[in-house]
Amino acid sequence: MSSALPAPELGATWSAAGQDERLWFLGTLAIVRVPGEAVDGRFAVIEFVFPRHASPPLHTHPQDESYIVLDGQLTVHAGADRFELAPGGIGVVPTGVAHTFRVDSDTARVLVLSTPAGIEQFVRDGSVPATSPTLPPPDTPRPTPERLEQLFRTHRQVNLGAPLAPARPAQEQ
Repeated sequence: MSSALPAPELGATWSAAGQDERLWFLGTLAIVRVPGEAVDGRFAVIEFVFPRHASPPLHTHPQDESYIVLDGQLTVHAGADRFELAPGGIGVVPTGVAHTFRVDSDTARVLVLSTPAGIEQFVRDGSVPATSPTLPPPDTPRPTPERLEQLFRTHRQVNLGAPLAPARPAQEQ
């Protein structure tokens, strides 16, 4: 006889094209493909469209974060490792490992898997609804620095350093 509690019954989850939650988040387009609340918080999937040189601060958070590059090029710095991801490339950063990335192409389309869910709520809390499926216009409202700090604390993200600087052109190296 097992003393384990039965697993909660979850139904199948799907998302029809164009029916996802679209958000403008700090100069990016974030499309919440599978929200955590649809799968009992086990994970979330967010598709991002990033502009060239997009790079968050070096940080940690309480979720594993996996990157699946659909289009474009990323440089990922995680712990002591630094690697390049091209279309089809996958990077997995465990909980608590300091990491950042930089977009090295004109744009990049990346699926981000948050395990467990949580990153999507951070994005929601720091964004505005997107009115088109594009990168946001330059005048799109952004959270104040004070509001961002509050969001980091609320979602247990710890910023540890600067974003990655843009790569120098080959002729300058």
